[in-house]
Amino acid sequence: MKISFLILIFALVATGCTTKSTARLKAQNAFLAGQNAALRQQQAAGVTVVGAVQNPEVPWVTGLTLAQAVATANYVGADEPTQIIITRQGESATLDAQVLFNGAVVPLEVGDVIELR
Repeated sequence: MKISFLILIFALVATGCTTKSTARLKAQNAFLAGQNAALRQQQAAGVTVVGAVQNPEVPWVTGLTLAQAVATANYVGADEPTQIIITRQGESATLDAQVLFNGAVVPLEVGDVIELR
């Protein structure tokens, strides 16, 4: 009987007991780890700039604008672009580049592709 009791005690100590607060803390930490992983993945996805640029992959930041993305991509073309095409989820919109040069704020979304022509 004593041996069974000792084995049971040893098993409980080895596996540990989980209290509600410990379980809640573990669940909260797992949730936060998942959110952080999703944020890192989203930032890695970023925006792609096609054209005469040095850095075609622009990391995502909240509130990223077209002007910021083009500046980050570092346009190196001999002439200024005349046309900008933004493709989002398979649909494209064409802008006159003057819109960008005149200071218009064009918000971007994760995964957008910007083509400078």
